[in-house]
Amino acid sequence: MTLPRSPQAAETRYPPLELGKGRYSQSWFLESFLELADDFSETQKAKKRFAILWEQEGCPYCREMHMVNFAIPEIHDYVKQNFQIIQMDIWGSREVMDFAGNKKTERELAKDWKVRFTPTIQFITDDGAAIAGNVPKAFEVARMPGYLRPVHFLWMFEFVREQAYNKTDFRAYVVEKVAAYKAAGKAVPDW
Repeated sequence: MTLPRSPQAAETRYPPLELGKGRYSQSWFLESFLELADDFSETQKAKKRFAILWEQEGCPYCREMHMVNFAIPEIHDYVKQNFQIIQMDIWGSREVMDFAGNKKTERELAKDWKVRFTPTIQFITDDGAAIAGNVPKAFEVARMPGYLRPVHFLWMFEFVREQAYNKTDFRAYVVEKVAAYKAAGKAVPDW
């Protein structure tokens, strides 16, 4: 079955996987037993950054993220090369073992970690000691609460990969990126 294209979507070589009931995924997302400490270790061994993507059935912004943002080759390739992503459902009933080894449902974990919007991406620190406490303020280096247009979406991933959060906030990072494009006489990508 061919998925209907979003009006903003360009021709792409990266169509999402349709999971049914208004849910989508990417073929390269991390297949997981939802044991987060193990997933974190696997990500460290792969020399990538770890992120948790929260979605829900029928979420129109989640659909746009898959149909538009992840369909753009520059975004798709950058994120796939640099990140391991686990996809979770804020209303889900799958059992998850959090970073401290506690078993909870996806729904309980989303509530504990104050995930209220979809899509939300939690970007996890590289510091193994920080995740052990299982406190989002300690292990979460950035959060994308809601849909971002493609260029800002890519820049959020770059912000985390470059560890720019150690020097600045995301808003200032975006201002610097725009200024750099202007100084180079280039237009900011308008995907």
